[in-house]
Amino acid sequence: MAAAAGQRRGTAASLLSLALRLLAAAQVCGDQNQGAVFLREFTLIRRESLHDDFLSDVLNNHKTEDPSSRTARSEEDQDSLWDAWGSWSECSRTCGGGASYSLRRCLSSKICEGRNIRYRTCSNVDCPPEAGDFRAQQCSAHNDVKYQGQFYEWLPVSNDPDNPCSLKCQARGAALVVELAPKVLDGTRCYTESLDMCISGLCQIVGCDRQLGSTVKEDNCGVCNGDGSTCRMVRGQYKSQLSANKLDDTVVAIPYGSRQIRLVLKGPDHLYLETKTLQGVKSENSLSSTGSFLMDNSSIDFQKFPEKEILRISGPLTADFTVKIRYAGAADSSVQFIFYQPIIHRWRETDFFPCSASCGGGYQLTSAECFDLRSNRVVADQYCHYYPENIKPKPKLQECNLDPCPASDGYKQIMPYDLYHPLPRWESTPWTACSSSCGGGIQSRSVSCVEEDIQGHISPVEEWKCMYTPKMPVVQPCNIFDCPKWLAQEWSPCTVTCGQGLRYRVVLCIDHRGMHTGGCSPKTKPHIKEECIVPTPCYKPKEKLPIEAKLPWFKQAQELEEGAVVSEEPSFIPEAWSTCSVTCGVGSQVRLVKCQVLLSFSQSVADLPIDECEGPKPVSQRACYSGPCSGEATEYMPEETELLYGSLQEFDELYDWEYEGFTACSESCGGGVQEAVVTCLNRQTRETADETLCITSRRPPQLLKACSLDPCPPRWEIGKWSTCSLTCGVGLQTRDVFCSHLLSRETNETVILADELCYKPKPSLVRACNRFDCPPSWYPTEWQACSQTCGSGVQKRDALCKKHLADGSLLELPETFCPTPRPVTQQACKNEDCPNEWLLSDWTECSVSCGEGIQSQNAICRKVLETGGFIIVNSSLCPPLPFSSLIRPCVLGSCARHNRPAHKESPRIMAIKKVYIQTRKQKKLHFIVGGYAYLLPKTSVVLRCPTRRFRKSMITWEKDDKRLISSAHITIAPYGYMKIHHLKPSDTGTYTCIAGPAQEHFVIKLIGSNKKIIAGQPAGIMEEEAMRKVSLNEALRTEEKHINGILFNGSKAEKRGHLADTSRWYDDIVSRLLQHRRWPGENLESWEAQESTERNTSSEEDQSQEYSLPFTVVTEQKHLDDIIRNLSQQPEELKDVYTEQFVVQLAHEVFKSYLENQESVLKASRRRVDSTSVEYPLHRHVSGFTSSLRMSSAEAFLPTSIGLANGLHRPRQKPAILRKISAAQQLSASEVVTHLGQTVVLASGTLSVLLHCEAVGNPKPTISWAKNGEEVKYNDRMLLQPDDSLQILAPIEADVGFYACNASNALGSDSVSIAVTLAGKPLIKASRATVINTESPAVTADIGSTVKTIQRANVTISCQVAGVPEAEVTWFKNKVKLSSAHHLHDGLLLIANVSLSDQGLYSCKAANLRGEVTESSQLLVLEPPQPLPYLEDLTAVLSSAGTNTHSVLTSPSGTKMTVSPGSSALIGCAVDGHPIPNITWLYSGEPLSLQHHLLAAGRILQILNVSDAPGGEISCLAQNEAGSLTQKTSLAIQEYRWSVDKLMACSASCGRRGVQLPQLRCLLDGAEVNISHCKEKPKPALQPIACNRRDCPSRWMVTSWSPCTQSCGGGIQMRRVTCQRLTAKGSSVPMSNEACAQVSKRPMDTQKCNRQPCAEWVASSWGQCNGPCIGPRLAVQHRQVFCQTKDGTSVSSDQCSVLPRPLSTQNCWTDVCGVHWRVSLWTVCTATCGNYGFQSRRVDCVHVRTNKPMLEHHCSWRPRPVNWQRCNITPCENVECRDTTRYCEKVKQLKLCQLTQFKSRCCGTCGKA
Repeated sequence: MAAAAGQRRGTAASLLSLALRLLAAAQVCGDQNQGAVFLREFTLIRRESLHDDFLSDVLNNHKTEDPSSRTARSEEDQDSLWDAWGSWSECSRTCGGGASYSLRRCLSSKICEGRNIRYRTCSNVDCPPEAGDFRAQQCSAHNDVKYQGQFYEWLPVSNDPDNPCSLKCQARGAALVVELAPKVLDGTRCYTESLDMCISGLCQIVGCDRQLGSTVKEDNCGVCNGDGSTCRMVRGQYKSQLSANKLDDTVVAIPYGSRQIRLVLKGPDHLYLETKTLQGVKSENSLSSTGSFLMDNSSIDFQKFPEKEILRISGPLTADFTVKIRYAGAADSSVQFIFYQPIIHRWRETDFFPCSASCGGGYQLTSAECFDLRSNRVVADQYCHYYPENIKPKPKLQECNLDPCPASDGYKQIMPYDLYHPLPRWESTPWTACSSSCGGGIQSRSVSCVEEDIQGHISPVEEWKCMYTPKMPVVQPCNIFDCPKWLAQEWSPCTVTCGQGLRYRVVLCIDHRGMHTGGCSPKTKPHIKEECIVPTPCYKPKEKLPIEAKLPWFKQAQELEEGAVVSEEPSFIPEAWSTCSVTCGVGSQVRLVKCQVLLSFSQSVADLPIDECEGPKPVSQRACYSGPCSGEATEYMPEETELLYGSLQEFDELYDWEYEGFTACSESCGGGVQEAVVTCLNRQTRETADETLCITSRRPPQLLKACSLDPCPPRWEIGKWSTCSLTCGVGLQTRDVFCSHLLSRETNETVILADELCYKPKPSLVRACNRFDCPPSWYPTEWQACSQTCGSGVQKRDALCKKHLADGSLLELPETFCPTPRPVTQQACKNEDCPNEWLLSDWTECSVSCGEGIQSQNAICRKVLETGGFIIVNSSLCPPLPFSSLIRPCVLGSCARHNRPAHKESPRIMAIKKVYIQTRKQKKLHFIVGGYAYLLPKTSVVLRCPTRRFRKSMITWEKDDKRLISSAHITIAPYGYMKIHHLKPSDTGTYTCIAGPAQEHFVIKLIGSNKKIIAGQPAGIMEEEAMRKVSLNEALRTEEKHINGILFNGSKAEKRGHLADTSRWYDDIVSRLLQHRRWPGENLESWEAQESTERNTSSEEDQSQEYSLPFTVVTEQKHLDDIIRNLSQQPEELKDVYTEQFVVQLAHEVFKSYLENQESVLKASRRRVDSTSVEYPLHRHVSGFTSSLRMSSAEAFLPTSIGLANGLHRPRQKPAILRKISAAQQLSASEVVTHLGQTVVLASGTLSVLLHCEAVGNPKPTISWAKNGEEVKYNDRMLLQPDDSLQILAPIEADVGFYACNASNALGSDSVSIAVTLAGKPLIKASRATVINTESPAVTADIGSTVKTIQRANVTISCQVAGVPEAEVTWFKNKVKLSSAHHLHDGLLLIANVSLSDQGLYSCKAANLRGEVTESSQLLVLEPPQPLPYLEDLTAVLSSAGTNTHSVLTSPSGTKMTVSPGSSALIGCAVDGHPIPNITWLYSGEPLSLQHHLLAAGRILQILNVSDAPGGEISCLAQNEAGSLTQKTSLAIQEYRWSVDKLMACSASCGRRGVQLPQLRCLLDGAEVNISHCKEKPKPALQPIACNRRDCPSRWMVTSWSPCTQSCGGGIQMRRVTCQRLTAKGSSVPMSNEACAQVSKRPMDTQKCNRQPCAEWVASSWGQCNGPCIGPRLAVQHRQVFCQTKDGTSVSSDQCSVLPRPLSTQNCWTDVCGVHWRVSLWTVCTATCGNYGFQSRRVDCVHVRTNKPMLEHHCSWRPRPVNWQRCNITPCENVECRDTTRYCEKVKQLKLCQLTQFKSRCCGTCGKA
């Protein structure tokens, strides 16, 4: 105990010393900043360790202060007992958000209400990362203070839910958590993820605005008090898709500035991050372990679990993040992500634009610009339009420059609106329908002022912005043509000759076009009959019935016009007249007339009472005449007849006019007219009569009606043919054809439609014209390149006389056929000046007449001009010239002795005439002059010139007629040879060895990498022009003397010409030889296997084997000359074919001689080597080509081993047909003999074709022939020869095809085909078989067959083609041409590694000049059934099957599903294959007998009741052409049941209410499962069990407080407090107070209430009347109203809140407010007319009495008058171009005339400009 007391005293002493140090620090602080006690953040004090007297001393020392440090007291402070607040203390933290406080003193000896300290936040800037956590700093301050006798390193414990503002720390490495201080320092965050801070030990709310007590929060975008519009939420899901060649993939790219990022990966794969800052710096994080870390200043929290990863980033991101996934397993993974992405592009309002006027009143606008927050620059508006959240601010408008313009200025500068803002415009809606269909109506529309931005978005704006242009009319007249009106014809004569009668007329409804139509009002129709009186008196009594005339045209007019139609207005509708009541004489007719109306809603007719119809009712009875009765004609008196007929002679006449229907419609559609046909009829017979028999004056009027009013259907509109493109030959004419639709024939309005809308076939657009032969004319070729690259040269071209035939072809004719002169074929070409060069003179004569002397020549430096001339220049301007080139030795023979005559033979060069072709790279080769060499680049060449009777040191060398001298590249040796180091293209040419008068040439050509001869420029061989390439066919047309050869004894020019021509012919043959498809260069790797004895035979020491160099093939020149001579005798159309065959024959001979030479070398080597140690096979297959060459006969296939030489039997051998390379031999013009593998071309004179077929094998094979896949039927023309050759006699076109020779024996068979064709359309060897491959890695088929193969096989489709001319083969897939990237070779198409994407139709097209033919093969890819990891259909079926359905997928290894009895099950068979596999379901290996359904095309099996399947295996068998697959599953039936073997916790700890209920659990096979599985089972009855039935401990019981005894001034309230105990029976038993006092302290039973003093409202006197003006001479005055007690003490206004508060403001009268707005006169309008004029005036606020200006806010109670307005808005007259404003000279100076608004206002001035 003593030790413990000592320890506590020691601790107290140390704390006291600490407190003293802190006091000193506080004293200093207090001196510097009096009025507040402030302890800095590093002074960590435990408050309870400071004694009360110590604290009182500290506070007393700071009570005295300088009054000047106090802030001015407010009214509220003045009314209270508090002094003014002191100044703010220093912040408790320097960063991260701290607290500052301010104190105030109570000036009364009484208790002051309220607090004497207040706080605010400060230092709201983020701390640097190295500053550390503020709470951790406070914990670490205790590291040097022992706790329980031991030092600890303390770490902060944050986010304490009970007391977040206590300093709790945990010892590092231990579970010890201690509260080291009851309060943390002010400014410490309450929680790590919150801005709330601890102040004086209490957690205070801090908003995101960093203000105390603020509840403002950041939105999801990180904007304080934002609405979330500056960002958008991005949510999505990524699913991995495994790929063999792809190890990772991008999940999502998260841009800079994004927040609240969360990603969750489920699956075996792994996430990792890549970042890129705005400066372009990239980094990566593999996220290998769980933890938190920084990446580009962004804090990342990563959690890694098995099959799951979680990534969180609070943000905002300081770089662009890319989340990627690295594949790690076969199963798929999914990633769900969500984040808030900032809207980088936002609208930003601009400042006001410049004012539209410099004075006199104008306006100015703001706009909005799109701002990129990422790059801090303005961008195009469409970036902001991309975000719907972005709302573009509306432009603001304000007046500006309202001061009047100075009178002396006379000009106000006007800035056009469209210089800084897009110009608004008028926009109108469509016209409404016309108010009247005729006679003139009106139609209207709305016109508004709109503005269009850069993106084309249109928005309405104020109308005055568009007043720079006239506003469009809003009303216009329409349908101004006359309405249809009644047209009455002339009246007929009166029907009587005396007294009263009737007369009639025709009335028609005529429209404005004069056509008879409807639409006239029946109410205004003129009457068609009226009474008439003839002045002659009648003497006979009138008939009882009125007499009416019945003129035929009148009857028709009635029928036409009186046929009334029922309308929506009630009208009289007469029915048809009845037949006449008598058959002869005068009778009567009747008809029914009804009043009817059309009911619009039901479109039915209703009868109305007669009085409902207005107007006269049509007559219902009339007289009729049926002709005279027989025998009664005499009964009528003449007077009666006159009375009846009115003495009208017309009735007596036999002929009259009548309407006979209408003509056909003038148009079939689109609106036409019909005219009524008027004919002259015999009234009795009703037959047509001649028109002269009818009276012309009585002819009825012309009657028209509209018809075919339906719109026309679309039809083809055809234009005129254009002029012919050519005047002869075959030209073309074109025309326009388009599909059109005639809308109205009246307006001729036509619409162009798409072609497919016209149903009839489209007429042709093109046709041939002028199809006749053209006259012959010249056809010049293109100009060739200039013969010289500098200086003057010539260009040449050819001009041929040709005739353009009517079939489009060109016929070449002799030159004499062309009547016009031949065009120029040579012209000079101008180049730049050549560089300076030496001009050498001829060699002088030898210095001696016999023996050895010297020759010399002069050299002049010259410059050749582009004109062809030259000038002499200084020799220093030419390159250095060696002395040896100016002097050379000469030998003229030994000097003759005087006693014997001199006799000497001429020198001779021992040349070898051969052609060399290098096939393999070699360092150095040796040759002798006289031949041709085709060599590979970079080969060194030694060229020897062996001579007789000439000294080798005197030999000179030339190249292309230019002297050669030694250089670094070419060495001229004095021993009769020269050496070229590493051949290059410039070395090609003709090298000449000169030995006195004798000379020999050697031509060197280079072979390129593409096995083509590199073109050279051997200048000097053919005069000045470069050697021109000519084809072999052109060379064959040269004169025969060149073909047979020219002796080299002619002139030098002849030698050059022959050499050049020969070189061209050789080039063509060698080029074809190099391009031969089986040239050994394609298998050069086999050549490298030759022994060193073969490679070294061309060493420099052995110079006698030049003609048999290794890797260089040699042939005699005469062989090539023979080929050229033979080709000259072939017909023109077959030259290409025979050229190819001769080249093959040449290759055979060349390699045969080469192989014989090589075997001789091998034999020589074999003799030098012991045969027992090394074995040499006699036949080394150098390549596939050479092996076939060497087997030129059947004997070549015989074994040549030593065993055969000793007489052993031949081994058994499969048949093999010899493939001969030799070309077809044309024994004569009529007989062709060939071997297999070739093409035979039938000519018009061919009489016999013999096809050889040689085969070897043991046993001897049997030969048979087939044509196009069918066996050849032999006859008198198709013969099988004894040697198994097939002979075709007198071949015809039907013999064309592919002939196959088939050789077979017991071991197998072989087949080779040969094509027989005409010189015409090509042939293709096709098959119609079906090839199926299910296991082989490669398959080959002929074109035309169907190929079915498995995936990853190599498919080769063969397209064997024959034809003359040779056909070009093109491959297509699904009618699309295959690119060169495919493996196309020799008519073979290789489709490697076949996949499903390779399926399709492959076509082979063979085409030549005579036509084309196409064959196709279908490729189908087979894929055996494969299991799938999922089945989409199962999810859809399961969602509709109900909750009592279980599902499982089968698998090859088997799955298991546990189900309850009676439930249903869905079993899926997820397989894939091609074609789609057929699925068969089995139960225990047998077909299904259970009750089931098959869904989703058999892929899902639904078992309706699993009780039917007590156990066993269910499998699905998937089968297709490529294979089968079995997958299976097994069902286990187990039931779920309820269990009640556990009890819940008791509901009470004492008393009588405690019960326990059994706990329900759902079990399956003894294991607890989700309770939802048992919800179908009945639950067992649960009985509650009593528990904890015992007496409770004693406790205090209290009642509610009574009301307060006083409402103010202080009262009391009471309650009852008792001690009671709850028994086990539920009753409450009183106990003594001591029983409860032992448990807890007794609660209070009395307390004070309503202690606030009794108060009332008190008002001060009114202040001065100087408030804001609210009317004329009317202002506002104020007074103070406050709440105080009876003794005059001011208290809070809340204590008087129940009392009515007196007014604190009232109106008052003052002279200061006697003001009004004063306006000046308007200025002169800026324009006399138009829409641009405006005027301004001055507006001032002045005093009414003194008229002095006042501040404008005094007049603000009255609206300010406008200070500018539009004026003279009247249209300017367009007749006169004049100025309408007085500023036009300034407009001209400012160059504003190009703007429309200024150009129209200053028409006169701008027009002059």
